[in-house]
Amino acid sequence: MRTRWAAVVLSGLAVCATGCHRSLPPLMEHPADQSHLASPAAIVTGTPGLVAFWDFVRREPGPAGRFIAHVPAGATNDFALDAGNYIRDFWGRGRTATYDDFPQLGRGPFGNAIRIVKETDPDFRPLLFVPRARLHDSALDIKGPGRSVTVVVWAIRESGNHALAGIWHEGIDRAHAESRTVQTMARGQRQYALFAGLNVEGSATGHVSENGVASFLNRYALHKSNSAGVSAAVPADAPAEVLDEAWQVFAMTFDHRRQELTGWLDGVAGDRWLERPRADRLIGSAWQAYMQGHFARTPGLQPGEDPTFPKDQYYSPPEDQVLATTVLRSSDAEQVERREYRYTKVEVTVQRGPDGRLVESSRELVGLRLNPWWYPHGLYAPPDDGSGGPFTIGRVIHSARSVGFTGWIGGVAVFDRALGSAELARLSALKAVVTRARAPATRD
Repeated sequence: MRTRWAAVVLSGLAVCATGCHRSLPPLMEHPADQSHLASPAAIVTGTPGLVAFWDFVRREPGPAGRFIAHVPAGATNDFALDAGNYIRDFWGRGRTATYDDFPQLGRGPFGNAIRIVKETDPDFRPLLFVPRARLHDSALDIKGPGRSVTVVVWAIRESGNHALAGIWHEGIDRAHAESRTVQTMARGQRQYALFAGLNVEGSATGHVSENGVASFLNRYALHKSNSAGVSAAVPADAPAEVLDEAWQVFAMTFDHRRQELTGWLDGVAGDRWLERPRADRLIGSAWQAYMQGHFARTPGLQPGEDPTFPKDQYYSPPEDQVLATTVLRSSDAEQVERREYRYTKVEVTVQRGPDGRLVESSRELVGLRLNPWWYPHGLYAPPDDGSGGPFTIGRVIHSARSVGFTGWIGGVAVFDRALGSAELARLSALKAVVTRARAPATRD
């Protein structure tokens, strides 16, 4: 049963379900009700739009019970997490993973946390997951046009910049060096996921895909955002008092109405731009997609235009409103301007015609906004459970087989809408609540 929003005013005492061991700063108040205090887990489950919330305390009955999610009242799928080693599944090498491969902290924002270990065996990449067969067409399977999503993860990052949680099976491709010995091939099955940095290590990175595979003729999916803030790296075996102070809250939101993908760290998104995107190893492909779209809209064949570039891969953020203009050079014959729009910065050359009017003669994309990132598509919608990916925590299935994120994960929540800044700030404030492990809870 969901707990309604309560006034949460923690001015000196840590108020939580099982007792805490340090004081907290004030959290946000509910304007209409100041009668009682809500537990950290109840604040998450009481947030509208919740699909699933794993606090790593709630488990199936019995000593070997799997972690299960808090779900809305009436839901029949509690998304139990299996343990797996995807190297064994696709390459046929390495040992089977079990829950023993995820050490537990015994405390955290909600009472417990699991550790994603910096594995040294190249054939062992354990993850927790909900198999596709158990989530296809469920509330967790957020896909298609007109859908928004939020993923929130309470974590302590030890190292790495890869996946935290989501539906993001990158596929196994023999073109990748690590895939030459793969036994089971698989197409990319990306939908949505939250990462711990990618091209900006330690940032909160939202990642979405419209086709499950690649973007802009690159081998990788490149629709991703990076929060302005960057998380600290903290040893996972640090003393308890250090770990208790080190929790951070990573989040991603995709708002289909605004067509914006945003990364949030500790409730703050912030602006992030990439200058000179043409020179970037990966985002250079987005630069190319932008330029090809511009060339295609310009009469005649332009220098550098590729008529074979797929039209559905053009990247053309709206530029209907100029936010700032800087004149870089000017003469009687021409003027070079730097124009800033919401998602792009372009260098435009305008020439003076015989009638005295300035006409654009060329343009170059010189800045691309990474947070928020403009994304005009729906989320990839696998047609059946055989062509969709699992929901994974701690890692995703990918050809590179790198270790990825390491550290502690103390909570994972998924919502079927884009949460607002005030809601994310409220959830982020829960990182200050450090509770001790409770007895395993079973499903109501």
